[in-house]
Amino acid sequence: MAADETGSAVVARRANRLATAGCLTILIALITVLGVLASWLWYRHWHDGKLSSERRDRASASVLEQARATADATARALGTSGATGTDALIGVIWRHTQAPVITYDASHREFTATAARSALYDEEALLPGGGPVRVTRCIVFAYAHRPGQPWTSRVSERDGDVCRPGTAIAGLVRIAQTRIASMPAGDLTRAGVQEALDPTGRLPSYDVRSAVRTAGLVTVSILLSSPDTAVGQCYRFTRPVAGDGGQGSATAVPVSPC
Repeated sequence: MAADETGSAVVARRANRLATAGCLTILIALITVLGVLASWLWYRHWHDGKLSSERRDRASASVLEQARATADATARALGTSGATGTDALIGVIWRHTQAPVITYDASHREFTATAARSALYDEEALLPGGGPVRVTRCIVFAYAHRPGQPWTSRVSERDGDVCRPGTAIAGLVRIAQTRIASMPAGDLTRAGVQEALDPTGRLPSYDVRSAVRTAGLVTVSILLSSPDTAVGQCYRFTRPVAGDGGQGSATAVPVSPC
């Protein structure tokens, strides 16, 4: 009996040692796998971040490159347009830059157009959340004309806060354009447009300065202001008189102060 018990104890100890060794082997294998997985995840995070950063830099560079091309094309157009009046020159700049805010400094004979420009790039991500991302830059175009010299252009990048008022004004232009286009022709008066844009009379964003009807067209001049009223831009909206049922169309162009 004692011999059998001794043999059983030996077998049990061997089984325990084998089980312990097996558990250690599994644990070591698991730790190894987890280590490899952690290393792979770290590498993917680093690689994806590096790739996304490179794509973001390229997108930003493309925004600036396109801005410079736009500035050069606008300067050439200013030189060949034959326009001399301030509003006519602003119109040329607007057609090329689509900048919502364009100002003129008479003392320096310089126009300044401010606009946000953006480009898309694909952001790499291991987890959901990657895909197209928009990078936006605030661009300021400056155009100067000295007597006897060709038009010159200058492009600079500013903080995003500089472009926010213009972005807000661009939204106000779209709203005004849509409402003016849908108004019955008989309501296209200064008071009528003001009421359509600001029914409560409490919004500082819209200040209708005039509404003139000539040759089948109604021209409405409106001073549009950013929400903080720090930046204002006058726009001229033109709408055909035809279309009494509110089926007209309206154009909008920035002009010098109303």
